Amino acid sequence: MNVTDMVAELLDKYRGGVAPFASMGDPVLRRPADPVTGQIDTTVLKELSELMLATMHATRGVGLAAPQIGIPLQIAVIGDTAEVPAEIATARKRIPVPDFTIINPSYTAAGDPVSFYEGCLSMPGYQAVVPRPETVQAEYDDLDGVRHVERITGWPARIFQHETDHLAGTIYIDKALTRSLASNETYLSRWTQPTPVDAAGALGFSLS
Repeated sequence: MNVTDMVAELLDKYRGGVAPFASMGDPVLRRPADPVTGQIDTTVLKELSELMLATMHATRGVGLAAPQIGIPLQIAVIGDTAEVPAEIATARKRIPVPDFTIINPSYTAAGDPVSFYEGCLSMPGYQAVVPRPETVQAEYDDLDGVRHVERITGWPARIFQHETDHLAGTIYIDKALTRSLASNETYLSRWTQPTPVDAAGALGFSLS
């Protein structure tokens, strides 16, 4: 089945609802996604974006890449307006991120790496510390085909990198400090400090 038919079938089944997730071990998460080059009508692309946003919000995520719902296209959605304690917002440079869609995205490092816990909707139940550049030079198309070149920093940059990596077949655990891996229950009970310094000391991993 070609990708156009895959998108049409997904929308027919789940339009107005929530799409199911591909989980770890599904090949679609490991194959580089195809660039969006006009093979999907703009109206359909916007419908796909709406379904992805609805799915992301329903699962309390902050980003979702098309391969996570079985579509091998370079499109992802991002959005996070949750309130967090001030000390966490400051340490992680976590600012509200309104919903937006990125198509054919890429990034290059433009700052030193920083390490924080992350999770993934395709690997539910776990969190791990991932070193990522704090600032990136990001490029992407929007839903109207306009190319954007932006310097992004802090929490928005982390989400952008996480979702763009998905489109290259890379999952956060590939870049994680594996000794930091924790179940959600353990993370919530022990490691929700603004930075993972305490976790690094207790679990034996380095943040340098």
